[in-house]
Amino acid sequence: MAVSKSRKSGDIQGAFGEFWKKNSQNILPPILGLLGFLFIWQFLSSTGLIKLPPPTSVWTDERTRILLMYPFMNSKTYGVGLFWQTLASLERVAKGYTLAAAVGISMGVVVGTNPFLNKALDPIFQFLRMVAPLAWVPIALAALQQNEPAALFVIFITSVWPILINTAEGVRQIPDDYNNVAKVLQLSRKEYYINILFPSALPYIFTGLRIAIGLAWLAIIAAEIVMSGITGIGFFIWNAYQQNYISEILLAVFYIGAVGLMLDRMMAWLQNKIAPSQGK
Repeated sequence: MAVSKSRKSGDIQGAFGEFWKKNSQNILPPILGLLGFLFIWQFLSSTGLIKLPPPTSVWTDERTRILLMYPFMNSKTYGVGLFWQTLASLERVAKGYTLAAAVGISMGVVVGTNPFLNKALDPIFQFLRMVAPLAWVPIALAALQQNEPAALFVIFITSVWPILINTAEGVRQIPDDYNNVAKVLQLSRKEYYINILFPSALPYIFTGLRIAIGLAWLAIIAAEIVMSGITGIGFFIWNAYQQNYISEILLAVFYIGAVGLMLDRMMAWLQNKIAPSQGK
């Protein structure tokens, strides 16, 4: 038994050593960069050169430490845990993003296959995509008169443009040879879309989808500012700011960054699964 355990321990150490040898150059620099950033931040905060609390305040502040240690809580004193706050925001993002994907892809195909519509609408699309998410908040409230639809609209209007514009560009970039083959074979519109248009435009569509998922998540703070007293990471940050709980904002920002990174990696993984030759 002792020999068997020793052998297993050796195998694990050997596997870890081999993994570290292969990946240390990719793992070590980000870790050192992050530690260096946190050290500089801690130094600047400790010396009073910046007014932000140091990163260690996430642990030293009692309220923030409880939020960090108990993400699943639902307390009258400390409120809803950050897991539930983030989950509620993700649900809103999923709704707004799904609608943006459906509208963006369908409109992108229509605009991309119609040169007149492209010339007529492209300036409008380019103009609207430059509007910041916060600028849409009062417009959404005035138009929809309800908080939840207004928040979903802000997410939708922020994320739809990269999907639409990239899809239209992908359709326009379909090689003429492909279109000529479709004419020779007399493909129906459905057959043309399934066999030529979507496979050819897929890399552009995924580029738009990947950009849009990040924008949808970025818009969540602007979207949830309009929704007072609700569960959501955006409103949590706004409420913490109003009560001057800065260390709680820092913790929530960490959640936002981590979730945003996971959403981006998830979309990259999906692209590799559906279009592996385009995802590399």
